[in-house]
Amino acid sequence: MLPSPPGSDLSAALEAARPEAIRRLSPRGMERWEKGADALAQMGRGEGVVLAWIEAAPQVAREIGEEVLADLAPACLGFASRTSGAVIERILATAPLAARRLGDAGLFRSYLRFLEHLLARAPRALRPMLDHLGELLEVLTLGGLRRWADWGIEAHRTDYPELDRYFSLASAESRAVLKRERKGVLLVDVQRRLGMYLRALWGRDFLLVPTAGDVETRAGLRPFVEGPALHLPDALDAWQGLPALDLYRAQVAHLAAHLACLRRPFQGEGLSALQSLCIGLIEDARAEALAIVRFPRLRDLWAPFHRGDGPGLGGQFDRIARALLLGTASEDDPLERWILGLFETSDLQSPDQSRDLGLRLADRLKGQTFSAWTDQPSCPYRCDNRLLWTFEELDFDTSPAPAPQLRKYVSIMEMVNEVEVETAGRDAQEIWVQAAELFDDDGTSFNDREGKEPLSPPIPYDEFDHRIQLMRPAWATVLERRPRLGDPAKAEAILDRHRKIMERLRHRLDAMRPQGTIRVRKLEDGDELDLNPAIAAAIDRRLRQQPDPRVMMRLERKVRDTAVMVLLDLSESTNDATASGETVLDLTQTACVLLAEAIHRVGDAFALHGFQSDGRHQVFYSRFKDFTAPWDTMAKARLMGAEGRLSTRMGTAIRHATHHLGQVKASRKLMLVLTDGAPADIDVTDPLYLRADARRAVEEAARQGVTPFCLSLDPGADAYVSRIFGPRNALVLDRVDRLPERLPQLYAALTR
Repeated sequence: MLPSPPGSDLSAALEAARPEAIRRLSPRGMERWEKGADALAQMGRGEGVVLAWIEAAPQVAREIGEEVLADLAPACLGFASRTSGAVIERILATAPLAARRLGDAGLFRSYLRFLEHLLARAPRALRPMLDHLGELLEVLTLGGLRRWADWGIEAHRTDYPELDRYFSLASAESRAVLKRERKGVLLVDVQRRLGMYLRALWGRDFLLVPTAGDVETRAGLRPFVEGPALHLPDALDAWQGLPALDLYRAQVAHLAAHLACLRRPFQGEGLSALQSLCIGLIEDARAEALAIVRFPRLRDLWAPFHRGDGPGLGGQFDRIARALLLGTASEDDPLERWILGLFETSDLQSPDQSRDLGLRLADRLKGQTFSAWTDQPSCPYRCDNRLLWTFEELDFDTSPAPAPQLRKYVSIMEMVNEVEVETAGRDAQEIWVQAAELFDDDGTSFNDREGKEPLSPPIPYDEFDHRIQLMRPAWATVLERRPRLGDPAKAEAILDRHRKIMERLRHRLDAMRPQGTIRVRKLEDGDELDLNPAIAAAIDRRLRQQPDPRVMMRLERKVRDTAVMVLLDLSESTNDATASGETVLDLTQTACVLLAEAIHRVGDAFALHGFQSDGRHQVFYSRFKDFTAPWDTMAKARLMGAEGRLSTRMGTAIRHATHHLGQVKASRKLMLVLTDGAPADIDVTDPLYLRADARRAVEEAARQGVTPFCLSLDPGADAYVSRIFGPRNALVLDRVDRLPERLPQLYAALTR
């Protein structure tokens, strides 16, 4: 029985709604429904909240499943500390509408987090928005709703009348932003039609689930199959003049074709990104070819989405896909004719043919420059092929860990006289290392030829999860590794090639250089008497004139106490070519050489570090130059040997760089982060996750006295970089080729 004051009708309302709830909820759902009503009654925000829960919870469960009730009630309890009971009642009253328009339990949970976000930034905006929620969700996705709301908050956060007009859809700018964020077709509006379309083709029902894309952009996710469900973008715009509904039909037909022909997944171990992409390309063509045998008009549905006019290797993949679908190859492209001939003579019923042809295609393309991030097929209806792959489960060893190996540095005679086992394995208790370098007759070092680089101990760092608003303890691991040596002569050639830039900066750098002890003259209050002004003042008094009282001087020390950390993003995307023909990594190395030369002239302490990641357990960190190391040939060789690989787990790298800056004694500490893209990693699918973690890492660095500043080479970085570093601590460089000149100028401006 609900706790209620005398005369309350809460218990009567609960009993009146019980028969309808029993028809819609399982016994476990009934228990959640009753406990939720009891918790909201004890919250003490009025009977209206409880009555709204009693009515809305079964309707929400009918739309998207009763599991979300376990999230809806706690969310309302959390809202109680930020808003009134009337607003919570309105949230519950509109929950069935939101559940019906979103159509997925995961999206509904994201909607609850959006309400929490809105309450945190502009609580006054929630009530007018809920009053027009139906109009908004009729035309907006969840991501579009959040972007529309964030625009209004940024524009009218302190202007309450305008804020109310914006969220009530009464202002012209509100309708303009709404029109801009409006999508062409929402999946929830055509979901039933697509289900009937698939049933007519394949004679069975398919579960269609909407999936939200990145909330900061209009780009949705690619379709994919996971479990028994076909996951589709929650909304689509028309694509190059083709209707969005046709694109939806092409997507579901492609996913269903995959499910119809795939007997078992492929083993993904040991394959490179290029090999996996080529195998997926052939398997896409095989699935569609088998489907066209049964339904020939599917070729007419898919063909208009294959344009094949893109640049680079991604455009080559598009042209191959079009040739395999249409059965015709370009006369001037031997690669298309070769792969089409092999495909037409292969056994389409055998999935092993896709693997063999894909590996042969990858072998033909391995000499070309390939980026797993940019060289992707552009066909909009094809999925991400995650259903094609399976990976072996890791066999975790739970036995006690062996004692760490002891590395002992010995002389050459000890090494020669005592070492008996030359092939000691990883289980050896003690490893002897020669203290001095030993060279063979050909001038090569035995250590370079046969040595094994010692692994650094793993360094764990916490990571922020924005979904639960908590830090995950020891979640990411940094592994420091020794940089590969390059050619230091390239650094000298860079300095010679850009000598004009350094000459233009010479006067500015000389002005920044510390001047030691200087005399400040003409002071009324100083440390000692300035002889010449004192004599002039005495003469003026003898002549009965007004003397100048500024006859003192003071000695001041002009010193700089600044430490600069340059943190380089060395992910795979830095291998992409720019308009000048150089890669992003080449320009980054050039800019760092000029910057290091500029800082060396000024005399500030500085370090050059870089990072790349392969999942949360392998955030690789390289130190090209430390604060105590000189800017010499070895530092230049390390910088020239930098390689662009893997991904960008920025938050963990910033935390580790902050740790190194914390070891330096300086009154001013600057961290200059140079990156060409948003934080991303292979084990993270939510684009906001690593951005929120990077922002938290920047805040942690600021609390420790470090000033992080980001120079981004991504033209689209305006959408996220200011949110991570702040609007005053970020700069987006539109022309990447100007990086070598702008980076030293930026340093001079930040440390003047």
